[in-house]
Amino acid sequence: MPDRTPVRLGEYESAALEPGQLTPRDVDRLHALQARGCLTLVPDRVGWRLKADATVGVLVLDRIRLVVAPKFAIPGEQLMSWLAYALGTPVPAAARRWATGPDGYADLVAAALLEECERLLREGLRRDYVRRRSIEPVLRGRLDVVAQATRRYGQLDQLHVRTFDRESDIWDNRVLGSALKAALGLTSSPDLARALHGTAGAFPQATTPAAALRALDRTHYTRLNARYRPAHTWARLLLRGGGVTDLLSDHGTAADGLLLPMPALWEAVVRRLGTEAVSPYGGHAIPGGSGVGITVHGDLGNASTFRPDLLLSAPGHDLAHRTLFPVDAKYKRYDRHGVSAADVHQLLTYSSGYASSDAPAAVIVHPQPGGHAQRTLQVRGPEGLLGVIHVLGVDTRATPEQATAWMGSVLR
Repeated sequence: MPDRTPVRLGEYESAALEPGQLTPRDVDRLHALQARGCLTLVPDRVGWRLKADATVGVLVLDRIRLVVAPKFAIPGEQLMSWLAYALGTPVPAAARRWATGPDGYADLVAAALLEECERLLREGLRRDYVRRRSIEPVLRGRLDVVAQATRRYGQLDQLHVRTFDRESDIWDNRVLGSALKAALGLTSSPDLARALHGTAGAFPQATTPAAALRALDRTHYTRLNARYRPAHTWARLLLRGGGVTDLLSDHGTAADGLLLPMPALWEAVVRRLGTEAVSPYGGHAIPGGSGVGITVHGDLGNASTFRPDLLLSAPGHDLAHRTLFPVDAKYKRYDRHGVSAADVHQLLTYSSGYASSDAPAAVIVHPQPGGHAQRTLQVRGPEGLLGVIHVLGVDTRATPEQATAWMGSVLR
């Protein structure tokens, strides 16, 4: 791999690039990522100005290696803990090593995959029955009579056979071999690269990363392969190129990278936080936001539909009725400035559509490093109270378990 100039930024920071640091292919790839809201690339007087948005991680281009570190909401040393929480997978021991490496996030995800793959090797890789066709000097399995007659013309010096043996060359293992190979192109640590290379040799590989992703999408977990779930979670993250959603899946942009869209991560965190916070008090999340959501008809084009990030159902004062709380995740600095008018309008719509008419309420959850916070907005009109918006700031320097307990005490 050729040496690439490292360019390091924080979230929402920018850097100047010389004209020779970006190839035409790099410019095309960065513009494609810009169209998806990951970063901003504009020409300036001496070259280019590259600005990071709410996306962190590593992007390996032809001449530079771009590293965007989390800065605004989730501290670097906590990022892996919150990511593992959002993905519903155990926190890897590698999460404690964030401060030791300059390339943090990408190296840690690769180390998390490596950790799980090494565990699987110690326990023994899963094997399953695989059908094979081969040519053998002695009979194994069943003789392929048609192949023997048409290819060997009845000669018996070599036998065309069909076997059905237990092997480790199955999709559960192939996707991990492909992910380990993908991680090699992202890490900058020689020791980690050496360990990844050594472990990858013990796993079979899929023909292409796309084939591995399709196999992951088809995977169903049973007692036979349940122990593979954490390793597959990190493999999926590496093979897709980032995130807890498909935001950065390949749509024709060929660039090696591991990019994590922070708003998508925060939405996943809030969904799990809210669900776990109300469950001890008899509450639960309503899957899919209660059916069709809020729809708008009669405008030009198709009808539009929108729904909150999370809809919670909690016991009401009357045991026969339940209270609905629409919850929206906002990846914004609402610890430093007031809630925008657009978000107030959005939450009022949610409370009107889902909450009870006598107590319309909605919840905003935003990240707030350094301490939990709560405030209540009362929206009034000429005829009285229109709705109540609870603004909750979750301390991202705390553990997810502490945040869940605090959020539960507030929502109760």
